[in-house]
Amino acid sequence: MAANNSSHHVGNSSLEFKVADDKREMEIPAKDLNIVWGKDPRYWKVPEDNKSAAELNQVYWLEVTGCVDKTRGDKIYEVGFHVSLTPDAFGWGDVPLYLMVKRGKDGKFVWKKFFMDHHTDDQGRCYITGKSTQAQNMGAQDSDVSKLYFGLYEVWSGKWKGGLKIHHAVIRELPST
Repeated sequence: MAANNSSHHVGNSSLEFKVADDKREMEIPAKDLNIVWGKDPRYWKVPEDNKSAAELNQVYWLEVTGCVDKTRGDKIYEVGFHVSLTPDAFGWGDVPLYLMVKRGKDGKFVWKKFFMDHHTDDQGRCYITGKSTQAQNMGAQDSDVSKLYFGLYEVWSGKWKGGLKIHHAVIRELPST
């Protein structure tokens, strides 16, 4: 196995959606997410355990992504990030975060925009969610429709921001309507 000399944190690339105790959701620890600049302590503190949050020191390019395999193409999934702001957080006032979700490598992104100062409670916590699409409208050439790609982004403002904690991501299979 080749050494990863990148300054990016590479999470768990073999996550599979599993139903536990009849709950149709899974929690993904922050350490299992891919974090751009995550291996550089000037920018991030990435945990080594499953319980701790990844903490943003400062970046102007925020990109945190993941992928879960073995989802059902006939189902819609809700993807969420449990996040919070530290007391000394900065740069979030007029800068939106974008949650993006897509099914399969060739799928179309579904995205949702969030402003942290509008969605956090009095303790700085927030749950950011977005939904996937069903695979039925996907092209037959897309062989990985069981994969759900997702991410949290802020790469367009060019502004420095810090003090964001990513506690974990959640993938939830929604009931059929």
